[in-house]
Parts: sequence; structure tokens; C-alpha cells
Amino acid sequence: MGWIVGVDGCKAGWIAASCDVSTTKAPILRVERSWSGLIRSLPPGSLVAVDMPIGLPDHIERAGRGPEQAVRSLLGARQSSVFAIPSRAAVYADTYREACSAALATSSPPRKVSRQGFHLFPKIREIDGFLRAEPAWRGAIFEVHPELAFRTLRGAPLQHPKKVEGAVNPEGMAERRALLRAAGLAEEVLAAAPPRGAAADDVLDALAALIVARHIAAGRGRPFPDRPGRDSHGLPIAIWSFAPDRPASQDIAMSDQPVSRPMIEAAAERIAGHARTTPVMRLGTGAFGSRADVSLKLECLQHAGSFKTRGAFNNLLSLDVPAAGVAAASGGNHGAAVAYAAGKRGVRATIFVPEISPAAKVEAIRRFGADVRIGGAQYDDAQAACDQFVAETGALKIHPFAAPETMAGQGTLAKEWQSQEPDLDTVLVAVGGGGLISGIASWFAGTRVKVVGVEPEGSRALQAALEAKAPMTVQVTSVAADSLGARNVGQLVYDVCKDTIDHVVLVPDSAIGEAQGVLWRDFRLAVEPGGAAALAALLHGAYKPGPGERVGVLVCGANVDLARLQTVAG
Repeated sequence: MGWIVGVDGCKAGWIAASCDVSTTKAPILRVERSWSGLIRSLPPGSLVAVDMPIGLPDHIERAGRGPEQAVRSLLGARQSSVFAIPSRAAVYADTYREACSAALATSSPPRKVSRQGFHLFPKIREIDGFLRAEPAWRGAIFEVHPELAFRTLRGAPLQHPKKVEGAVNPEGMAERRALLRAAGLAEEVLAAAPPRGAAADDVLDALAALIVARHIAAGRGRPFPDRPGRDSHGLPIAIWSFAPDRPASQDIAMSDQPVSRPMIEAAAERIAGHARTTPVMRLGTGAFGSRADVSLKLECLQHAGSFKTRGAFNNLLSLDVPAAGVAAASGGNHGAAVAYAAGKRGVRATIFVPEISPAAKVEAIRRFGADVRIGGAQYDDAQAACDQFVAETGALKIHPFAAPETMAGQGTLAKEWQSQEPDLDTVLVAVGGGGLISGIASWFAGTRVKVVGVEPEGSRALQAALEAKAPMTVQVTSVAADSLGARNVGQLVYDVCKDTIDHVVLVPDSAIGEAQGVLWRDFRLAVEPGGAAALAALLHGAYKPGPGERVGVLVCGANVDLARLQTVAG
């Protein structure tokens, strides 16, 4: 395919990330003062993706050109990053006042020009003049938008802005670096200092454009609008993105989701040596009086007592951690996992817990070296206190479920499970906020393995979302509320689960207690209520397997009050 190039405007001119796709060499970053100088330096046949408008209509309808209108709805809170580009007459005006006058006269309804947009006009004119003079390049230079590229890579709108009030936002930069890393860019490129004359965010935008160029060159380009227009000089008018890669093992419905198999594989490599490989206990056909061939995945033996250690390490190892350290809100297990991972990485951790958190879990968090703060009566209060702390200090917030890094980390459990039990038909997975089942379902998507969620009857946020076809807020009253007590799974979890899990079953608290007792009496496994919920579905008959069905049951949490367990077990 030859050379591909991603380009963004920068203070010194243009920053380009280029590579020869016929080799495995890392992209080359450089700054050129002029557009024509940049293009003349490229090998013949290069394909260029640039974050700058191409094609200027003589008249503008509504809020900017067609491409801007087509992509804004995809970006969530990032919609304001897509400027409303005015008419050609306004772009070629000499002063801001003249530009506003020309824009008002050539738009319906009349619109002025933003100051930020006006500062882009010289660069827009550079590209426009070049393409008008060099028509042979019109089929090789494509307009892109970094936020659309990142949105496509994530499969959903980004969680964090790149800048806040003009200043670089560390969370936003870390989120974008993680997406570029998952797209295959080497760490040496992502960690390199920006070339002179360019800023760190310019580098990320150029690399995002490079990813789009790679897909366009491979025939996966996608224009917005789907039929690009032309201006009066014949220049194309479209913002380009791409159709994501579809691994052979992945269902088409998951190809636009934020967590893919490659992301989970990368997470598995990242956390190797940090998280334990937990064992599988094979019980055979007829276990627990069922007709199935049953095995237990003992993730309760993970560091810090739960699967959440996987997601915690993946966050810490893939995101930039500021001097203020990391912060999390937790009913217990997530906080313990973040505290454990932070302690192993030498990072400061501040954990906000609600008053309902079990004393055993709070003590575990303190034992791992974190600063524990009571954040209110319920989990939502602790989350609000955590968010305020993050805003004030700049600490990195590690979300317990609604983040791709967390989901990909939890997905490593499924990758490991499949290698241990390659013939599974069904897996039963307890659901709280949904990060665990999202990661597991993302791994198994498109395979023969059926993923079934298990929720307490008094805490059914995922089942409610699937029934309503949108995230719903539910009331929570369950013995497992400290670990399976999310009131709303959120849009990200819903978007993953709606296409990848088979269904959700509900179990009463009495069945959860029975499962805890069975695990302690028969296997000497001290498991908390949430960790026993998946087994409760099998014991209680909420899930009825067929004869000989190979069912894997996830036992996922061991942070239990032993005195209470003794009461439950009898």
C-alpha cells in the first residue's frame, strides 16, 4: 500500500505521523512549516489523512457543512469540538469582522464565525489552494476528525475531554493514548516527546489521523456523509472515519463495541505477572443434582480476593498516573483491588467507601495501604465524593465497571478461562455494575459459548436495562448489595451487553446464602454473597442446563465476614 500519513495543524505549521505500511517500523513524527512543503516531501503514491476542512461550499445551511452535521451526533459531549466551518467567502476574508459579515450573508440561518474557527482559516486556505492547483492529489488527501477517529476506536463517545478550559486534561490524554495503543501503535511512539513546534495533543491527533489513513488504504474508509459532496471547485466535502477491524472470532454486532479481543489480549500481556492465574475445579456431570457437566472457575483466589484486581492493574499499567495518584469509589472489592494494585506499583490511592461497606472489606483496603475515606451513606454518595476529590486534585479516577480499560482487564478472565476449559457451552456470571460480564461477553462474542448473567432479585440493573432497551435506575435491597448493588449499569455496559449476553436470570437472597453454605461446607471456600450468586442460579434452578451441557460457574469474590459466613453456613 505504500506510505500513509496522518497530519494535524500545530503551532509551527503541520505535524505529520507517517509510516510505510509494507514494513513494521514505527511511525515517523516530524513538523513541516508549510502544507506544500509537507506534501512535496512524501513518496509518490502516499495517502494522507488530515485534521483540517477540505471543500468549502459557497452557501451554508444550518450548523456548518454537511460533514460537521453528520458527525456531531456521534460524539456525545465532544460535539463542540467540531467547528461550524463557514462558506468559502468567509474563510478567505482578511479580518475577523469581514469573515463574520461574509458568513452572515452566506448562511441560513445567518451565523457568525467563532474566534477559534477563524484562527484555522489560514491553514484551511493552504490546503484549499494546494488542491485547487494540484487536482491529481484530490483522491489521495482525506479530511478526518480526531474525535471521530477516537470515537470509532472506542465504539462509543469518549469519557474525558482532551482539554478543560484550554488546559490539557490528563484523563483525556490517557484515554486517547490507550485507544491508540489498542489500535497497535507502539509505546515508544506514544511516549515520545513531541517534535519541536508541536504539543502532545497535536501528536495524538496526528496519530489518530494515521489510524484512519491505514483503514482508508485498506478499503475500510467510511465517509460522512456517505456520499461525499463537491464544492464549486470540485473538491470533496466529507469527514472520513472507518469501519473497525472485525476479528474472525468476533461477531459483527461487537465490531463497534468499545472492548475487542485484541484489547483483551493486550490487557492479558500487560497484567501478566501481576494478576494470578486462578484455577478451575472440575466437578463432572451431575454435580449439585444438575444434568450438566459443571466446573467452577475460582477467581475468589485472586489477589485482593476478587476479579477486580485484573481491571485495576490494566488501568494502572495502561493509563498515565498523575502525581495525585489514583482514586476510586467502592463498596469494597474494587477499592481493595485498586489499593492492592496501587501499592504494588508504588502509587498513592484514595478510596471512598459508603457507610454500608462491610468492615472486613474496609479493613482490607486499609491493609493494602490506601487512604480510606467515608463518602456518605450509599455508594452514589461515595462516588460523588470521589468525583469531587478528582476534580480538586487531578487524581486518576479508576471506574469499577464503566471504562474500557476496566472491562478489558476483566475480560482477561474469560481468555484464561477458555484456555483452561475450551469446551464450555455456557458460563454463569454474577452481575453488579456489569464490568465483569461486559469483559467476559466481549471475549466470547461470536463463539459458541453462551454468557448468562446472574443478578439478585433485589438488584437487577442489567436485566432492567435489557428489558427497557436503555439503562434504568433500580432500587437495591439485597444481601449482596455491597458487591452487586449498582443502581444503574450505564450506557457503556448496556451497549456491550445488549448484543453479547444470552440473558439474565434472577436469584433470591436465600439462594445466595445457600450457595455460600455449599461452597464452605463442601469445598472449604469462604465466599461473599456476590461471589456465590452465579452458583445460586444453578442450585435454585434459575438457570436449567440441558443434559451434558458443559457449564462453567464463576466464583468471583472472597471478601466475606467470616463470622457472618459461619451463621449462613450453619
